Amino acid sequence: MPNPKRKHSKQRRDKRRTHDKAALPNVVTDKTTGEYHLFHRAFQIEGDLYYKGKLFIQDFKG
Repeated sequence: MPNPKRKHSKQRRDKRRTHDKAALPNVVTDKTTGEYHLFHRAFQIEGDLYYKGKLFIQDFKG
């Protein structure tokens, strides 16, 4: 199994890791209810479950 001939510097390691940061979650407001929720996810309001602005499950227990 190949191994590096010389140690990589901290600067080189850190340059590579600059792209590994976590992205912020994509939060949107629903047009019909005005609530904030994660994009492409169902969300709960007062016991009801909504998805794509429509009532998905009424009296959701989850």
